Amino acid sequence: MLDIVEDNRNEFKVKLSYNFEKEIISFLNTNGGNLFVGVSDNGKIIGINGNIDLLQRTIKDRIKDNISPSTLGLYDVVVEEKNEKKYIKIIVARGSERPYYLKGMGMTPESCFIRVGSSIQEMTDEMISKEFSSRTRNSLKNIVSPNQDLSFTQLKIYYDEKGYKINDNFLKQLELYTPNGKYNYVAYLLSDNNTISLRFAKYETDTVDNLIENEDYGNCCIIKATQNILDKFRIENKTFTKITYPKRKEQNLFDYSAVREAVVNAIVHNDWSKEYAPKFEMFKNRIVISSNGGLQEGTNKEEFLSGFSLPKNRELMKVFSDLEYVEQLGTGILKILKAYNKDCFEFFPNFIRVTFPYDENTFTHKTYNYEYIENLSVTQKSIISLISNDPTITQESLAQALNTTKRTIQRNIKYLIDLKIITRIGSNRQGRWEISKNINRNIYL
Repeated sequence: MLDIVEDNRNEFKVKLSYNFEKEIISFLNTNGGNLFVGVSDNGKIIGINGNIDLLQRTIKDRIKDNISPSTLGLYDVVVEEKNEKKYIKIIVARGSERPYYLKGMGMTPESCFIRVGSSIQEMTDEMISKEFSSRTRNSLKNIVSPNQDLSFTQLKIYYDEKGYKINDNFLKQLELYTPNGKYNYVAYLLSDNNTISLRFAKYETDTVDNLIENEDYGNCCIIKATQNILDKFRIENKTFTKITYPKRKEQNLFDYSAVREAVVNAIVHNDWSKEYAPKFEMFKNRIVISSNGGLQEGTNKEEFLSGFSLPKNRELMKVFSDLEYVEQLGTGILKILKAYNKDCFEFFPNFIRVTFPYDENTFTHKTYNYEYIENLSVTQKSIISLISNDPTITQESLAQALNTTKRTIQRNIKYLIDLKIITRIGSNRQGRWEISKNINRNIYL
């Protein structure tokens, strides 16, 4: 049994029904929700017989082909399992281009639906007119890119690495054009060269008075810029040892998983229409991540903190989801709240801020403070730090994180291997890095 009931946010179906699209439309036009396939009306998991992968593809095709306007980035289709029975969960966000309707039927009461309790109802002509008149006009897909001479080499590499086939329709499928055929602002963000500045600022104290580092990781594909910011936080996430009887207890400065989700959320949900980028700041006692734009219309604080998603930039959400920076709609907030309480979020009319506090004074020893390893270069220390946080990190990611070439990384890795500081376990593709235990013991001294 599922521990939820059918209501305005959840719908159960034993199998995929002929009017399945109406259910999806009702969620898009109301407040979003979840549709479960393979679950009976009372929440009992029946499971799915047959080819579940084929069913997933069928669901995605029906949503994409039978609903207007575009639902790109507004839904996820995932397989879940409980008591050895698999079922499908379709996560639907509230759409920003309401009203959504059955394609080919126009915006009529017979094709526009809303969610009322645990049922769906046709929208009235008045409701349709009201929603259409307030439809979001400043969507990034409708804003023309300030530069039309764009290239997408970096983006295509990311997609190719994930096994996607890159064809002539690639940019069109990602909706990187305005209705009149020009590159839109989403394309600008994803292009190889732009003027979007993503800065990481580090301060010596708990105020902004003493800036000791100010790095710009932008002016490139927003995916690459995001990865650069994430890699920088990996480097900064020192591991400490707290002496507890009868053994040491190791703990990182901050929860990297939570910070990662906050970084991705800040970039994906930022109000780029105002051309202001998110801010990433690190103080002596906290990390502060700020994104522009308050809560999306139709969402309150309680819904936001409960994980109900309302993507501001659905086209960006689609790309970040394809490249596995986002697992499922709305899960990022819940991951953050597993490590930090709700007070870490602050809501303002024009921006959202999330703060991750920490206190180095609660720990007595630094276990991976590599400045104590003599005769290593800054690059070599940084490589060790990145490996300590992610033993599966690739040489390409190391090069990106340290803003250097792969050849430089290869040369420094060989040096560290020759000194027996690091070891490669397994193959180049599936293996991992291991740091010498002797090195760790020396650092404790």
